[in-house]
Amino acid sequence: MLLTAVPAWAGVVWRGDFETGDRSQYSAAHMVSADRLQVVTSPVAEGRYALKATVRQGDDPIDSSGNRAELVYLTYEPEGSEYYYRWKVMFPADYPSARAWQLFTQWHHDGNDGSPPVEFYVYGEELRLRVNDSVDVWSAPLVRGVWHEFVFRVKWSPDPNVGFVELWHNRERAVARRNVPTMYAGMRNYLKLGLYRSDTIAPVGVVYHDGFTQATRLEDVLPPPPSPAPDAGTPDAGTPDAGTPDAGAPDAGTSPPADAGSAGTGGEPVLVPGDDAGAEEVTPFGCSVAGSPLLAISLLSLVGGLLLRRRR
Repeated sequence: MLLTAVPAWAGVVWRGDFETGDRSQYSAAHMVSADRLQVVTSPVAEGRYALKATVRQGDDPIDSSGNRAELVYLTYEPEGSEYYYRWKVMFPADYPSARAWQLFTQWHHDGNDGSPPVEFYVYGEELRLRVNDSVDVWSAPLVRGVWHEFVFRVKWSPDPNVGFVELWHNRERAVARRNVPTMYAGMRNYLKLGLYRSDTIAPVGVVYHDGFTQATRLEDVLPPPPSPAPDAGTPDAGTPDAGTPDAGAPDAGTSPPADAGSAGTGGEPVLVPGDDAGAEEVTPFGCSVAGSPLLAISLLSLVGGLLLRRRR
């Protein structure tokens, strides 16, 4: 199923799209210095701004088990709530490949220990979605240098019969609705966006994020359709119609006057322009065209016959 944009915004709960030009839409920032989480004007997926998250080996601003540069939004979605989330992510051409975890979006529980109940991450050359710290419900090739769009639907619940996830990747359904626990019992979830990875990875990692939106309806997280471009095939008022010949000009659908030295010399067949179906072949030189030598010979014979009759 392809997602299509619908211009409706009534169900938007929150935006973290950086269109404020700074990080003020978020609750906190986990970074060792301000250059690790920068709001930039290029590259962007939409609007004017995006987030550039940079991680170097040893970046550990909260004394945890890995290196990170992440923004935090304390959503604390209540159990039983259901939302759609949409955002875009780009991995540049030099993004490191490592057979180790590299989270770029997660919904973390408010406990201190353990992996988050929902995590989007890179492993080797794959993008993956893991739920409930045990089940990878989706994977796809890691394509660098392009924007990946995610639309993620979640019912928040620790009950496997109630909680579920559904995912679209680049407007195509990637995960059909699947029941799975999406929370840990007695805990609440909140959003973390940026890059969080194993401290065994040495190369610098950069990830770009843009357009994050949370809403209660699918149509509310999708951007409005672009404004239609002017119809290049419809001339403006007062502009001559390029398809209508001017008065006295040759009709483009009929054969133009013969051009001296043009195709046809040498006895090659010529197709009459403007009539591809059943076009007539015209031989410029031959014995079947009016004005040819055959006609002249016939006239001379006729005149000669008349003169002979008179002599008789």
